[in-house]
Amino acid sequence: MTDTTIAIGELSRRTGCNIETIRYYERIGLLPDALRRGRYRIYGPGDVGRLSFVRRARELGFTLEEIRALLGIATSGQVSCAEARSIAASHLVSVRARLADLRKMERVLASTVRACDTDDHSGCPLIDTLSASN
Repeated sequence: MTDTTIAIGELSRRTGCNIETIRYYERIGLLPDALRRGRYRIYGPGDVGRLSFVRRARELGFTLEEIRALLGIATSGQVSCAEARSIAASHLVSVRARLADLRKMERVLASTVRACDTDDHSGCPLIDTLSASN
């Protein structure tokens, strides 16, 4: 391989992305099909950047479809901040809803753990909480 071509293992190392995940992203079109040298996939520097973009977006919780849309915006040559903002704003609403759910879960769990620390109950407060229907 030349200095500008990268094997899948090296791409994985540079991006911190699992090899199977790289293959999956290729199958679903988030990464273009790799060139082949015999039976080996070879990648270029642009693939490192694109995969890093995808990985970072996944870390921020964007869905694969949101990432696909963001990649389309980023690679169109006519970067539309308004379109990217719209996707991010929608995602932010989802993140805030999940945070609210997590805060609620935290309160319930903290209350249940405190109840477990007292001796004024029969049975197990955690099991009782999990068994209760809403």
